Amino acid sequence: MIDLEFVQELIRTVDGSGIDHVEIERGGTRIRVCKTPPMNSGGAPAVAPLSPPNSPFAQNTVEPDASSAGIQDAGTAQAPDHLVEITSPMVGTFYRSPSPDAAPFTEIGERISGGDILCIIEAMKLMNELESDRDGVIREICVEDGEPVEYGQVLFRVEPG
Repeated sequence: MIDLEFVQELIRTVDGSGIDHVEIERGGTRIRVCKTPPMNSGGAPAVAPLSPPNSPFAQNTVEPDASSAGIQDAGTAQAPDHLVEITSPMVGTFYRSPSPDAAPFTEIGERISGGDILCIIEAMKLMNELESDRDGVIREICVEDGEPVEYGQVLFRVEPG
């Protein structure tokens, strides 16, 4: 039997570390603690968890300046009211194309549909395709190819339609 204090300490340890999840078995009981929610078949989180304001995963945003367009630092500007943000469902490395010499999955100004692959996020040597859950036009790509990304970090801003 696993005691509650052990589970709480395990959660605090995972939350304060750079790892995404841990699974242990003790006394015939298995426990899995994950920062990233389980994935559904669409490649988006099954649930959008809320981060408390003092959590290391809470996002800080500021108002965009008039020159914000194209690629910019993720999480540093708030999307205009009409744009929808597509965020990273996990911690990993962001790739715009399936291989270094291949064309990117999408470009700024390109029309996308639900189910289109937008990027790949590599996590623990696994390549995870991120699919769009909406139709629209890519207005901003907020991360450079090959950059590390955090859970909930803005990757794309899309104009619905």
